[in-house]
Order: sequence, then structure tokens, then C-alpha cells
Amino acid sequence: MIAFLMVDSMKYKLIIQFFGGRGASSGISEKGNKYGTQYTTLKEVGNVKFVKPRFKNAESLLETMTKGRVYGLIKSNNELSQIVYFDNDNKRVKTIDLLHKHNSKTPHTHVGYYHDENGTRGLTPKEK
Repeated sequence: MIAFLMVDSMKYKLIIQFFGGRGASSGISEKGNKYGTQYTTLKEVGNVKFVKPRFKNAESLLETMTKGRVYGLIKSNNELSQIVYFDNDNKRVKTIDLLHKHNSKTPHTHVGYYHDENGTRGLTPKEK
């Protein structure tokens, strides 16, 4: 699919890709959603993709098909809400939440494949 994006009065041609949340390795998520159907790519720069959910209840980004991928998750109000990091096994390793508090911390980092699997903490100097 092809779309156009206006940034600072410049028109950019985008090739839109669709991809899912869980299920990158198998092609089907735990909820039966086909990989490539839950998120839309808005922009890709190197190994970073900025994506937006196609519907409100899209599954969390847990797997990818690209080693070491980083996703910037854009919410419906067009704000960057999360930065999601993946390892060389294509599994999520941490998520930085930018817009809401957790244990009085905004922003904060959830560490692990599952949400808060290995704890939640403030940002490290490198993450800032």
C-alpha cells in the first residue's frame, strides 16, 4: 500500500507495511491474528520503525522478524508513547513508556519479554 506523509511542507511517499504483535516467528499470534495485520508502519529509519496500531485492542509488540529492531509506538493522538527494544532472537527485551506513570516514574522502563517480567525502573542515563 502506498500513502503520502506531509512533514514541514514536504510530501513524502511511504510504502505502508502491516505487521502483528505476537507471532512473528510462527506467523500467527496467540489470539489468531496473522503477522502483519495489527500495526501500520508510518516511517522507517535504519533499524527503527515508527508504527501505529490499526485498531484499539492491538496486541502488544512482543516479537519481530528483524534482529535488534526498535519500534516507536505512536498512539491515536500522534504522540510517541513507547519505545520497544528487541534482541537478536527477535524477542522484546524492554519497553520505555513515555506518557504514563508507573510507581511515580514518568518515563519508566519495563524490563523483559512480558510486561514487568523483570521489573520496572526509571530510565538509565543511556536511555535518556
